Amino acid sequence: MTDHQTQPSWQNPFIYLLAFCSGFCIMGIELLGGRILAPFFGSSVHIWGSIITVFMLSLSFGYLAGGKLSTKSASLKKYGLIFVLAGITILPVAFWSTGIMEIIFLNVDDSRYGSLLACGALFFIPTIILGMISPYSVRLLVTDKDSSGQTAGKLYFVSTLGSALGTIITSFYFVLFFEVNNIITVFSSVLAILGICAILLNKSVKPLHINTAGVVHE
Repeated sequence: MTDHQTQPSWQNPFIYLLAFCSGFCIMGIELLGGRILAPFFGSSVHIWGSIITVFMLSLSFGYLAGGKLSTKSASLKKYGLIFVLAGITILPVAFWSTGIMEIIFLNVDDSRYGSLLACGALFFIPTIILGMISPYSVRLLVTDKDSSGQTAGKLYFVSTLGSALGTIITSFYFVLFFEVNNIITVFSSVLAILGICAILLNKSVKPLHINTAGVVHE
């Protein structure tokens, strides 16, 4: 006999909502990275090359780690913990980024490598954790292998839409009205709150017991 969990009607929409919000936050944070690095390293094309490289590399590791983690008794609780951890690890950027960049700026003469090192120090770990969200979302959403491709496509549509809105809203509005550190703090708080909600909602998901004959029992 093996244990599985029911999927309440709210679970899939909730996962899509969280995936949307994570996409929004990822691109918002990436754009803010440019504003954070600019006073020390400028805003030329190689600075943005450093930012994009760090984010793409860390996301790729996150996808790998999230896929691996999702094979081990995936649950909303663990999903929520990813969000909470992402919120916690991004928060220091709001408080310590200036000090970290000052040290790197004074010790690395070439702004190309200085910006690459600074961006890695600030964003590599948080973005790895954020990258874990997409594959873990797929694992929670897919219940039928025949529709797994459609489900994954829908998820990436939702998360990429969130990224697009995060890009436009952060660059057009947030940076005009709020300090960068305040925006980072809000993103951190939103991720943590969403994670806590997932952890709490996990308690309402009842386990099912499925025996070898395929008969489902609560």
